[in-house]
Amino acid sequence: MAEFLELPERSDKPRLQGLTQVLDRGMSVAEVDSLMEVAGAFVDMAKLGWGTALPTGNLREKLDRYRDHGVPVVLGGTLTELAIDQGKVGDLVVWLHELGLEYVEVSDGTITIEPEVKLKLIERLAREFTVLSEVGSKDVTTIMAPYRWVEQIRAELRAGAWKVIAEARESGTAGIYRTDGEVRMGLVDEIAHEVDTHHLLWETPQKEQQVFFLRRFGPEVNLGNIAPQDVLSLETLRLGLRSDTVGIRGREAPSGER
Repeated sequence: MAEFLELPERSDKPRLQGLTQVLDRGMSVAEVDSLMEVAGAFVDMAKLGWGTALPTGNLREKLDRYRDHGVPVVLGGTLTELAIDQGKVGDLVVWLHELGLEYVEVSDGTITIEPEVKLKLIERLAREFTVLSEVGSKDVTTIMAPYRWVEQIRAELRAGAWKVIAEARESGTAGIYRTDGEVRMGLVDEIAHEVDTHHLLWETPQKEQQVFFLRRFGPEVNLGNIAPQDVLSLETLRLGLRSDTVGIRGREAPSGER
């Protein structure tokens, strides 16, 4: 990258902060290669969303290609929820190992899972995988008090989650957002006040949502549900190369309670 401009510092891959998690909704191997050619340095993880890992015709080839590019893959949490609901978690674990996956997502945004069951599953899976848990519902009519978000996030981190994902759906209209995509700022502020945001991954599929979190927490904030075609534009936002984030500077996220 050219050095003649003063830009915010960005950590290099493999990075622990400033993560960009891409939502793969059925990309071909050629599309993976194209994304990596243009923006591979900024893709930290790929999430195969919507259960697409099951019906897709190119799963193993695509996983190999992501592996060649040094990009870890996680399957969407709905698969884990279905495995829980059908008593197939053991089979899921075997399959993940067969695929050579090192990450797993545990969520409860689609079906109701008792908190104790979810925490025990996180503890179990954390012995074999890097766990991303998710808090929040995909049901737009489900509103959870901020203190409950904080309680669940803390509990799941204690159980062994590496990062906790703040739910938004792929549309950015649920969880930490209102149905029109507006950020529930009071909720975000409460979470950030109580939890070290380095442990969080905020789902931000919409540009305006990305801008909000970058302005709020700086260029090293962890963002997920990023469309493949938006990876490079997101990086320009992180670097303050667009009017939306000009002047952005790296800064520590609120410390929260450890």
